[in-house]
Amino acid sequence: MATAPAKLILCGEHAVVYGRPAIALPLADIRATATVAPLPPGSGTLISAPDLGGQWRVAERPDEPLSGLVMAVIERFGVPVDLEITIRSAIPIASGMGSGAAIATAIVRELLAYSGQTLPPAAISELVYESERGYHGTPSGIDNTVVAFEQPIWFQRRPDLPPLIEPLPIGAPLTLVVGDSGVRSPTRLPVGAVRERWQADPARYEALFDRVGALVAQARAALAEGNACALGPLLDANHELLREIGVSSPELDRLAAAARAAGALGAKLAGAGWGGVMLALTTPEQATTIADALRAAGAANALVTTIAATG
Repeated sequence: MATAPAKLILCGEHAVVYGRPAIALPLADIRATATVAPLPPGSGTLISAPDLGGQWRVAERPDEPLSGLVMAVIERFGVPVDLEITIRSAIPIASGMGSGAAIATAIVRELLAYSGQTLPPAAISELVYESERGYHGTPSGIDNTVVAFEQPIWFQRRPDLPPLIEPLPIGAPLTLVVGDSGVRSPTRLPVGAVRERWQADPARYEALFDRVGALVAQARAALAEGNACALGPLLDANHELLREIGVSSPELDRLAAAARAAGALGAKLAGAGWGGVMLALTTPEQATTIADALRAAGAANALVTTIAATG
């Protein structure tokens, strides 16, 4: 069995697609898994995904992004064809938590392990990015990167160069409460809408992206210092900029406000928006109170998670 973690973008979503930096965190305790079992000769490759509500043969659905990923790995690395891949995931789908990237990463890791091979995280990330393009159109590349590397990262796309990816120092543990709005929103929809708005009014959106980028740089410094009190207001400001960009929703705004009213240090939507999840930065002592407040405000679920300090 191979696994891969969920992820959260702490700050910088959407602007990261346009060359500004973003900070992303893996959630080690929320994972997708993949297992492989041999099938009789001539069976082909079967994908079973009970948590996703489906089972299909790769040859019958070649345009499905996971099918394309599986075929690419099998052909490139000489993995046996007659097998069943079973996917399980505790990560909400279309929620901003990197479900697709985690599932794809777990599949790649398991197929390679099944055939006695390994790849470095960068190579796995590259393979998974192609699958992400099938789902999301023009993804930033941040999901596949943080999931494959399984460490907090600073991520920035660069024209004509590979993305800048740096391990991110975290000076003290972070306690986060993740609130699920219960609204599913495929990443490609808000990403596509932002691109249309950017094309129609590039000056306005470039200015918004610049402001997001400046906040991300300040957040990096606060994280390195372990200064949660400085980080909280930056998350609030990032949420307001995401509202201006046009990717929040009434549900996400309500949950962020409820978290702040319950004592959160800061709160924002996390991911592409229009639904999915939000995050609240808190102290360990306040985490349960904030989770309860999010449920009372309509969250479908609220999860407390801790991001460990880095060495």
